[in-house]
Amino acid sequence: MFISEAFAQAAPAAGASDPLGGLTGMLPIVLMFVVLYFVMIRPQMKRQKEHKAMIDAIAKGDEVVVAGGVLGRVTKLGDSFLHVEIANNVEIQVQRGAVVQVLPKGTFK
Repeated sequence: MFISEAFAQAAPAAGASDPLGGLTGMLPIVLMFVVLYFVMIRPQMKRQKEHKAMIDAIAKGDEVVVAGGVLGRVTKLGDSFLHVEIANNVEIQVQRGAVVQVLPKGTFK
């Protein structure tokens, strides 16, 4: 009495509506990874490459900033460690990777 008749709508064939198969369903995910690569991964790899080049170019007498914010002058070089003079007769030993920035000459006095 109160229930009207419901007619089922025929579903389209599986391959008829999407000629590329399931590829269009994956397109947003693939697009997201492409954007992620160009926005996050690629710039990070560029920064790492520049930092490695800066660390490899450090020479005796360069003025550097160490990770803790300590400024000093490089006095001795090793394969993986540097000796940095932070005051008269005060020298610290740090890893090469701890160098954050190489300063222009004359910055540290």
